[in-house]
Amino acid sequence: MSRDFQVSTNFLWGVATSASQVEGAWNEDGKGMSIADCLRYRPEIDVKNYKKVNDIDTQEIQKAIQDPESKNWAKRHGVDFYHHYKEDIEQLAEMGISAFRFSISWPRIFPNGDDEKTNQKGLEYYLNLVKELKKFGIEPVVTLSHYDMPLNLVLNYNAWYDREVVGFYERFTTTVIDYLKDYVKYWIPFNEIDSIIRHPFASAGLVRDRFVNKNFNEVIYQSMHHQFIAAAKVVEYCHHNYENMSVGSMITKTTVYPYNSDPRNVLKSLKQMREVYAFSDIQVRGFYPEFLLKKFEDENIALKSQKEDKKLLLDNTADFIAFSYYSSVCAAEDTEGLSVSLANTTSGVYNKFLPQTKWGWQVDPIGIRISLIELADRYNKPLFIVENGLGAEDKLTENQEVHDTYRIDYLAKHIYQVLTSMEEDGVQLLGYCTWGATDMISASTNQMSKRYGFIYVDLDDFGNGTYKRFKKDSYYWYRDLLNYGKQIPEKFFAE
Repeated sequence: MSRDFQVSTNFLWGVATSASQVEGAWNEDGKGMSIADCLRYRPEIDVKNYKKVNDIDTQEIQKAIQDPESKNWAKRHGVDFYHHYKEDIEQLAEMGISAFRFSISWPRIFPNGDDEKTNQKGLEYYLNLVKELKKFGIEPVVTLSHYDMPLNLVLNYNAWYDREVVGFYERFTTTVIDYLKDYVKYWIPFNEIDSIIRHPFASAGLVRDRFVNKNFNEVIYQSMHHQFIAAAKVVEYCHHNYENMSVGSMITKTTVYPYNSDPRNVLKSLKQMREVYAFSDIQVRGFYPEFLLKKFEDENIALKSQKEDKKLLLDNTADFIAFSYYSSVCAAEDTEGLSVSLANTTSGVYNKFLPQTKWGWQVDPIGIRISLIELADRYNKPLFIVENGLGAEDKLTENQEVHDTYRIDYLAKHIYQVLTSMEEDGVQLLGYCTWGATDMISASTNQMSKRYGFIYVDLDDFGNGTYKRFKKDSYYWYRDLLNYGKQIPEKFFAE
């Protein structure tokens, strides 16, 4: 017998984007260069090899600076959301979304990061953007830093390794928060704050060849500490000045299973999951977990901190836990003879029970329910799924249609597990946002042909195309889901 899922009228159904992947206009209206402007699509490298795709050194950065031709650097043109945002928001509003997660480009507000004065045109752009969202009754969910810090802070301050950058970030965030205070309730200081471990350049602007005389792991963890301090300052500022604001921690939530019941593999998976949760633990509990302190001791990692840091972290914990979920992996102590995955850049062993995408990400809908249960039990705070989606090669037909049944299948199975978890597991969930809205440049591979959106954008991997938008079949599917409102029939997910 089919049932109906009961969904609160306050539940936020939405979509998610980031400035560096959609905006474009990389050198317009006073914007400075960001680290994302230095990342290019490399077709000569296997798309599954994320680390090589995003390898970068000082020489590559200088090459990017000296080449003003934006087509060589995919994230410079994005999908031109900067000029199309009204059209895109209108189409998303017609789909029925109630939340739109986006990020603020730091160098659009402070072009060099260390500027004394703001770039007013940048502030006005984001004010107009949130006003447009509110016009359609859409709740803005704002990420303050999403893989695009000002390039100047990399070249002249060694990025997040330098404590001074915390102050520059504080100036940036307080400026934005004050300017958008009447329109934005939900803030996320850093996208996937844990990702600094996996891709230190995209997350924190760290370039290995600039630290040749230092322990690079220590550089990463020191930078991580500075980001935690910066995030706590956002919480402190919002709580002190705006009682209606809510600030979240955000992590990359990969579910890690033991490859089999061998206790060594169970232990391995447990250790990996501790690494996953360490970052939210620090932001939600307000202190470093003991195992991480032991790791620092064993690896001779000495973090420099100021005397007020401990109290700042403890007194300014996150209000909710936001997370991205795409995939899961398995852990094995001995990987000889096993296929190794890089699912969402988290290394692991392939699960024989799960299918995988062209990019090697395994599709695991039940994993999102497991994630919800684990996070709810661990923190007893509201959760927010702010990214979930499928990257795939979509084809635009002669009739200007995109029949992405595979994306519908992916979303249907994941959303079914989300609704089931809310109903059966008692999970307190603020909302669910797909990744993404329109198509966008892939964060991991810097290519356009790995598409995520409900709306197809006519653009290829090398920046060629009309930028015209076309609704996919998944657009209409999500619209039909949202039209049910607070009562969604179970049979919808089996159709």
